[in-house]
Amino acid sequence: MTKAPKHTYYFMGIGGVGMSALARWCLRSGHEVYGYDKTPSEITAQLIQEGIKITFDSKTSALSHNLLGADVRVVYTAAIDQSHPQLAYYFAQGNRVMKRAQFLAACCADKKTLAVAGTHGKTTTAAILTHIFTKTNQSFTSVMGGFINHNSSNLIGTGSETFIVEADEFDRSFLHLHPSFACITSLEPDHLDIYKTEAAFLEAFVQFSKQVEQKLIVAHGLPISGLTFGVEVAADYKAFNLQTTDEGYRFDLATPTGLFKAVCLNQLGSHNIANALAAIALAEQAGLEMEEILPTLKSFPGVYRRMNLYRWKEAVVIDDYAHHPTEIQRVFETLQSFFPGQRNCVVFQPHLFSRTRDFWDEFLTVLCQFDEVVLMEIYPAREMPIPGITSKILLDGLAHNQKKCIPKTEIQSVLETSEASVFALLGAGDIGTEIQQLKPQFTSL
Repeated sequence: MTKAPKHTYYFMGIGGVGMSALARWCLRSGHEVYGYDKTPSEITAQLIQEGIKITFDSKTSALSHNLLGADVRVVYTAAIDQSHPQLAYYFAQGNRVMKRAQFLAACCADKKTLAVAGTHGKTTTAAILTHIFTKTNQSFTSVMGGFINHNSSNLIGTGSETFIVEADEFDRSFLHLHPSFACITSLEPDHLDIYKTEAAFLEAFVQFSKQVEQKLIVAHGLPISGLTFGVEVAADYKAFNLQTTDEGYRFDLATPTGLFKAVCLNQLGSHNIANALAAIALAEQAGLEMEEILPTLKSFPGVYRRMNLYRWKEAVVIDDYAHHPTEIQRVFETLQSFFPGQRNCVVFQPHLFSRTRDFWDEFLTVLCQFDEVVLMEIYPAREMPIPGITSKILLDGLAHNQKKCIPKTEIQSVLETSEASVFALLGAGDIGTEIQQLKPQFTSL
């Protein structure tokens, strides 16, 4: 039996969550792995510690001698501009160059693949599915767009018989995948800088649904056919009789294979019940037994920056990646359910000028529900500023008398001076880095 050939890979944008998982997979598979990123981060530091050499210099002269050859395989993120000197060098030389989405699809091409798609809930659903496969001793590899709490790697698994992946709609990335099984957790327009219209956004998901080879699972009410899941609705996988507990929820579950009483999930937020249902349905359709799936939900560690709960002095702090109005609404509803009657404060860093523009009215509506509103400057990510789109102008539009803008370094000052007893720290930008610096003062709940 011949061994698979080993290659040299150069990951451009290696500090990205999705890219770092693929780089780790290549390293684990015995390939030589190198990387580039614009700035150092906690992720790049971990990758370097694991043995990956990374440069933060974009010049072609920064490439080591063994990265100059035409046999080097290059993987790059959509955030890397085509004019990047190193990328331009590889294109001109004729190297094998692939976008991250193409490379992920190539990794999954001959595997049993479970893909999680949807505007919201991808990472949490994929993480719950990963936890199920871990606890039931399956042979699998999970490439996640986030980190399960208390695990520093987003590449998890014990084998390669099955791949668990997130099917990201950004840049139409998920259309490269042809998964064996898939779910669509939600379907709300987003990334309109890419899709331009809601119709084009929906059509991309319809196309993705047609590429699923065996079974598709969809949230109840979506305009796409498949096995359905939902909370307190007439779905194929239905959670009902919900009760809140000190740990999260207890509910009954009806599935195509039976009725299961008193299922426990140790997470906050009814949206996480929906995420769990999607993971349960995927796992069962892929061949796992419900009797081995359900007990794992009691021990799910949660996902980094997804409804993470902390105590700060006498206050409760929820740290969440929410950056879309619907996600913020779900955080608010969770506060209302688990901390009723307590004064709350949202600290929100908008993510992308285009998303802030496209959902301007929706942001105004959802933010106004909180007792206090604190905004940080918009995190630009890959974008240039858009005239008239700033956090200050958004704040001016809020019909609220307890509101202000702060620099990102003043989160602790808000915690110390606010009258609130429950804080929601929200956003997908570098607010996470600021919160990380406060963690030594927090106690996990």
